[in-house]
Amino acid sequence: MKVAVLGATGAVGQTMLQVLAERLPEVEEVVPMGSPRSVGKTLEWRGREWRVTAPDPAAFRGCRVALFSAGSQLSREWAPVAAAAGAVVVDNSSAWRLDPDVPLVVPEVNGPRVADLRNGIIANPNCSTIQLVLPLEALRRAAGVEQVVVSTYQSVSGAGRKGTRSYESELAGGRDPDSPFPGEIVGNVIPRIGPLRDDGWTEEEEKMRAETRKILGLPALAVTATCVRVPVAVGHAVVAMTVLERPLSLGQARAAIAGMPGVVLWDEAADPLPREVAGGDDVHVGRLRSDPDHPNVCHMWIVADNLRKGAATNAVQIAALVIRG
Repeated sequence: MKVAVLGATGAVGQTMLQVLAERLPEVEEVVPMGSPRSVGKTLEWRGREWRVTAPDPAAFRGCRVALFSAGSQLSREWAPVAAAAGAVVVDNSSAWRLDPDVPLVVPEVNGPRVADLRNGIIANPNCSTIQLVLPLEALRRAAGVEQVVVSTYQSVSGAGRKGTRSYESELAGGRDPDSPFPGEIVGNVIPRIGPLRDDGWTEEEEKMRAETRKILGLPALAVTATCVRVPVAVGHAVVAMTVLERPLSLGQARAAIAGMPGVVLWDEAADPLPREVAGGDDVHVGRLRSDPDHPNVCHMWIVADNLRKGAATNAVQIAALVIRG
């Protein structure tokens, strides 16, 4: 079986190739594609070297799945082409996430939506949204959800290779002129991610609101987010306050989250930390608390590797649903 990877030399694309090798033994051949500056490079995968090519309609033929992580512009241009060639596109950009004809999928939450293909494209959600909706869905199943208020603490790798290079340059005492951050990141936190809209919210914050609603199938759910960039290499953290439809004891909340596939609930005495969870595929929940004043409110701390479960692993899990049915 053959799978294409567009954006194969980027941070997420490289992780997609790694996770493909780990999780999908059915895939025997990859077609790595990239930008003009990447064309001609070779990548090692499963003991062989594969040459990076430019995207081309013919290159997608015979591919069961095409994993995209090359930005919205290229996704809008090439996803329909790949789909027309017979590949199911799993796109990691924001290009298709809110399209009503495109499923937005976190397999543990709404995996059956993979079958709702109308144009051959499935969207992979935003990294912070993925790690939020897993425990949130567990609580929704147990007691319903009326509102969620989140603050995110997102690592520099969420800004791609430019973010990682800028962080490393600052650690070495320099300053990268191509930094994607509006200020220095080392020893600092930046309380905005992405462009600021006219209403004061950022695009990243609106993504979390709209995508959470779509994934959970709750179009009127009240969701607000404050997204912050922090000087961490890999791993995003989310603090979530959830207002439930009915009271839920702490024990009931713990049981609900512990029973959710893809989620690891930590003991009250320990805290999941980005450095500790990096390299793994689970979403980790700690500091689960019942609100002292409101019996239908709970609070939690959620940590995950943004390159793996927040991007590449979730995409490969979607590909597995497509391939295995």
